[in-house]
Amino acid sequence: MPIPERGKISANTDSSNYRRKMKLLTRSCAEFLIIDDDPAITRFLVTYLKQKGHTCESLTEGFRTAAWLEHNHCDVIVVDLNMPKVDGISLISYIREISHKLPIIVFTGVGYDEARMHAALRAGANGYVSKNLPVEQLYCVLSRVLATCQQRARREALTSRPSHLLAGAA
Repeated sequence: MPIPERGKISANTDSSNYRRKMKLLTRSCAEFLIIDDDPAITRFLVTYLKQKGHTCESLTEGFRTAAWLEHNHCDVIVVDLNMPKVDGISLISYIREISHKLPIIVFTGVGYDEARMHAALRAGANGYVSKNLPVEQLYCVLSRVLATCQQRARREALTSRPSHLLAGAA
């Protein structure tokens, strides 16, 4: 292998193989639940998230959420605020009663209603995103909220340990 010029770094790696390994190492597989009354939106999001390597389920009727959560697990819930049979804000409050740590993202449609967004946040939503944004931006919001909640859970787990377990041998 030739000696690199001064100030340049050289590595003997197959870059495509390296990138593929890095994706596997950095990707975090999460389980999403999408709750939206529009089946086309739920199908699209489920397909997109699965392509990104995640597990994803959907409900098109918000009132089925309790039964689903009783028998299943998810890492993040995406909730539509405007559904015909269940109010999204009430649904967020219900989910918060079941789990105060489960990340909830509000997925809102046409028209931004600031009062409803603030009500959703007060009810326990961790954030919100518009359906009008590109799906890549939705994915960034979902990833950011999930990472923040995971960091918080790790921090709480560390601080809740008894202090005698944290002390090392001298």
